[in-house]
Amino acid sequence: MLDIFLVILGLLLCFGGIIGSVLPVLPGPPISWLGLLMLFLTSVIPVNYWFLGITLLVAIIIVVLDYIIPAIGTKRFGGSRAGAIGTTIGLVVGLIAPIPFGVLIGPFVGAFIGEIAFNKTESNQALKAAFGSFLGFLASTFMKLVVCFIYLGFYLNYLYTYFDGFF
Repeated sequence: MLDIFLVILGLLLCFGGIIGSVLPVLPGPPISWLGLLMLFLTSVIPVNYWFLGITLLVAIIIVVLDYIIPAIGTKRFGGSRAGAIGTTIGLVVGLIAPIPFGVLIGPFVGAFIGEIAFNKTESNQALKAAFGSFLGFLASTFMKLVVCFIYLGFYLNYLYTYFDGFF
């Protein structure tokens, strides 16, 4: 009975990680990793510490990169430190603000305001930096989604391999 609970909880965590990849509030890859961990805590699947360790390391690296990539995108397109900070602030405000697509609009507007207000950048250059921020945000979201879907694939593969005939 505990195994069934862990399997269901693990599957919910894997799907929660996919949702968390799109919503910046939830750290998607670590949540998906917890789903994998739940599966390995069952009595049927032998614990593979190497697999769990490597997938945890990947999840941690992805979380760190998730904060760095939008700022890199801003800098790559000519933005300054003010634009990079504006990207992060815009992401948080966009998440909280009750506007449609605030999570997408926030980093863009934040980088633009950061460049215009604090760095005194011309509007064309500020717009370019804001676009870089937006591309960085999309890249990091895509990266998180890919990792979470891979973790879901691992989860389903282990589930099928070891639980075949269990249910």
